[in-house]
Amino acid sequence: MPEHPWFETAPASTVRVLRSLRTYHAVEQAMRRRTRESMKMGEADLRALRFLLRAEEEGRLATPADLAALLGMKSSSITIMLDRLGASGHIQRAPHPNDRRSIVITATPGADEEVRETLGQMHDRLLAVAASLDEDQARVVSAFLGRLTETLDHLNEDAEPARKRT
Repeated sequence: MPEHPWFETAPASTVRVLRSLRTYHAVEQAMRRRTRESMKMGEADLRALRFLLRAEEEGRLATPADLAALLGMKSSSITIMLDRLGASGHIQRAPHPNDRRSIVITATPGADEEVRETLGQMHDRLLAVAASLDEDQARVVSAFLGRLTETLDHLNEDAEPARKRT
C-alpha cells in the first residue's frame, strides 16, 4: 500500500517537497521534546517562558491574562502552570504597577540564561542554514512557506463552522 494514495498521482518533485517537510516537522518536534525534557517543562511552560522573555525585551508587562490568551488556557490552568514555574525558579510574580487586581509575571535571570543556553545553539544552526540561501532562494522558500501557512490557516477557518455544528 502506498504511503499516501495521492502520492501516486503527484509529480515526483511535489512528493519530495512534502516528504522533506514531513521529515523536518518530525525532527523539529523531536528536538523540541528533547529541549522540554532537558528543561523539565511542558510545551505550554516553554511557550509561556519564551513569551515572558520576549515581553521583557520589548518592555511590556505580562499578566496571567496575557498568558491565558496566548496559550488558550483557563485562568485556573494558568495559575497551576505559574505555581509550577515559580517553584522551579523560572518565574517571579509581582503586583501590577497600574492595576492592583492583577499581577505581573517575569522570567528570572536564571530562566533567561537557561533558555538562551538550551535554545541558542539550535537557533544559531537554523540561522546559519537560512543565511546560506541567496536572495532568490530565500524569496522562493519564504513565499512557499507563506503560502502553506495561509492554506492551513484557511483550512482551520473553513473547518470552524463544521466543528460548531456537531
